Amino acid sequence: MSVVRDLRVLLRLRDFRRLLAVRLLSQCADGVYQVALATYVVFSPEKETSPAAIASAMAVLLLPYSLVGPFAGVLLDRWQRRQVFLYGNLLRALLACGTALLVLASPPDWLFYASALSVTAVNRFVLAGLSAALPRVVDDERLVIANSLSPTAGTLAATLGGGLAFGVRLVADGSDAAVVLLGAVLYLCSALVSLRMPRELLGPDPDRVQPRLATALRSTARGLASGLRHLSERRPAARALAAVAVMRFCYGALFVTVLMLCRYAWSSTESQGLAVLGLAVAASGAGFFAAAVLSPWTVGKLGPFGWMTLCAGAAALLTPALGLTFARAPFLVAAFLLGLITQGAKIATDTVVQTSVDDAYRGRVFALYDVLFNVAFVGAAGVAALVLPPDGRSALLVILVAVLYAGTALALARSARRSAHA
Repeated sequence: MSVVRDLRVLLRLRDFRRLLAVRLLSQCADGVYQVALATYVVFSPEKETSPAAIASAMAVLLLPYSLVGPFAGVLLDRWQRRQVFLYGNLLRALLACGTALLVLASPPDWLFYASALSVTAVNRFVLAGLSAALPRVVDDERLVIANSLSPTAGTLAATLGGGLAFGVRLVADGSDAAVVLLGAVLYLCSALVSLRMPRELLGPDPDRVQPRLATALRSTARGLASGLRHLSERRPAARALAAVAVMRFCYGALFVTVLMLCRYAWSSTESQGLAVLGLAVAASGAGFFAAAVLSPWTVGKLGPFGWMTLCAGAAALLTPALGLTFARAPFLVAAFLLGLITQGAKIATDTVVQTSVDDAYRGRVFALYDVLFNVAFVGAAGVAALVLPPDGRSALLVILVAVLYAGTALALARSARRSAHA
């Protein structure tokens, strides 16, 4: 396969291998840490889990990516990136140890969330630094290949980390602290691996003249505002982003529903609930993979808006048909199909943004896209917290999600017709 051949070529590059190792260990630790936080909030026997607690956890895990992300590059262009990986991962290892101690001490919720927020906020700098450093270890000819394979490998590492977290928690008799400590060890390993690269290798070049920090931050804020204005002038991109945000909201609301069902309705023990949740996450992940395989062909046949319309319309029909049963097997089927639908819509949206937004504004629009995507997910958790009963069975929420999907499908169908006549 060409992907395997391309990866083999890249792995011959020593510095690329080392940078990739930093990424894999760091994102594996992220997967471990995120699952540890989620299971502590949802499945701890001593805690009465509520949708509001889940919404708070999602805000901690996702909002730092959105709020810090657009400004991370300003600082990354002033700091040596190798040092960001070293000190950033050392700091996260130390903070994760603090989180483990807090888990054992059963602190007030605000203190636990403050600790978790500190760990996840640093992550944005590390991930952005990994992307910024890639051109320093790969030549221009192989950069496109490296840009596609490295993040994919990182996502797989995060998924593996989540699986390790589930396994360690079951073996350690439900100890969330043990899982968090595993994440701390992986962060430490990532920091140590970064020392195998010379300090100056990853840039930025020390002779580059940087603007004053305050000036750079103001420029970033103005850039985001100009990106928003540009987006308002590119109606296809704006419509696609609005549609994918609504679909992400729907997916988030159903995700919280599944968490509550796993905790209270589908299991009699904590370990059984975790096992069912693991199946649901695996089914959704399989749907994401299926979308990556199917979307290039379907977008080519139907166009991006046609594929998004099909995704939203199918979700409008499937959500009540499978969701109103509140039974485990139909929900696992729904997890796969909605994973496919949600990721398929995102892939189509990426295509619309890339083709309809000017290159000079594309980075800023994607930064706004990232904010919108994560805020929609957290907003869904907030709405679910208001609607869901403790056991997760809410016909009102399922019907609301189906109506949102249907409305999105109708709006996208009009967009598809406009694109066809344009």
